[in-house]
Amino acid sequence: MSETAAPEISPREVADRRDDPDLFVLDVRNEDDVADWPIEGAHNLPIYDQLLDHDFSGLEAGLDELPTDREIAVVCVGGVTSARAANWLRERGYDARSMTDGMRGWGRAHRPFEVDAVEGVVQVVRPGTGCVSHLVHDGGEAVVVDPSIFVGVYEDLAADLGVELVGAVDTHAHADHVSGGRRLAADYGIPYYLHPDDAGSLTEYEPVEDGDRIPVGDRDLAVLFTPGHTPGSVSLRFGDALLAGDTLFIRGVGRPDLEGSDEDEWRGAARDLHASLRRLSELPDETVVLPGHFSDEDERPLTRRLGALQEENELFGTADEDAFVDRIVAGLSATPGNYQQIKRINWGEEPLTEEAADLELGPNNCAAN
Repeated sequence: MSETAAPEISPREVADRRDDPDLFVLDVRNEDDVADWPIEGAHNLPIYDQLLDHDFSGLEAGLDELPTDREIAVVCVGGVTSARAANWLRERGYDARSMTDGMRGWGRAHRPFEVDAVEGVVQVVRPGTGCVSHLVHDGGEAVVVDPSIFVGVYEDLAADLGVELVGAVDTHAHADHVSGGRRLAADYGIPYYLHPDDAGSLTEYEPVEDGDRIPVGDRDLAVLFTPGHTPGSVSLRFGDALLAGDTLFIRGVGRPDLEGSDEDEWRGAARDLHASLRRLSELPDETVVLPGHFSDEDERPLTRRLGALQEENELFGTADEDAFVDRIVAGLSATPGNYQQIKRINWGEEPLTEEAADLELGPNNCAAN
């Protein structure tokens, strides 16, 4: 059997079946690669280097770890060694398929969820990157918030809902993924909304300030200026929902160090972030918070009432500014990969190309926890 002939399973199907007991995900990457960028719930056999050399001894030795009565999705870096493993397993009676494009495909997978707690909101989760975007709609119109570069996801979603895309907005200039906002604006002749403090060298955008309203059918997105993660970060209210961007997450808050060059600047941004969080804390407790990222939270869609967050999220609940700043700075982790180049693209300082999507592959590191 040719190594290229292994049946495939799409990353989207793997994402959709994350809770399916009939699907077993086998990750054949090396341990270090899995530790850096894991697929939650996958079983690791670190035999990638062996498979590169067509050596199946490690796979054979690990057969007792694999189920015989479940489907097996085999994952590697780019889909080559996983196809070899899947073929070898199929020849021995296993129901194995190779995940298309490996982790590169996993980084591109998007999964939409209706947000039942709020009318007119669909949350789009990227399980491979931790990024979350939203499509808000009313009266046949829709606006995409924090779109990824893979704009076809939102086009298909709008078509399924029978709505027309009338705008795209970024809550801030992203450091972890390339924005699809300008691409949607160009393709559909619609406004691309962004706060001027995060616009960099961009000229073709619609500036939004605190108190502005972005129309969506007979409703609107109300802009709240919430700087800290970036100088121009905003949050958006849509009815009872708060699209919090990278200001407020379920377990943490946005990190304030991706634009400053030293600790003094980080501390200044952290103070801005604390003030922004205090402002958000004044919203009604029943407000449904929709964050722009997740880490290892299990629930889908990813939501939490604001009042519950004040109890559960220690950073959000920290009233003392100095204590907040000290904790934020002390807890900063490794920065997102390629974040400086991604920021330059989102600022319009480097061209937006098809290859730009490869810059964002890997785990998300935009939170402070």
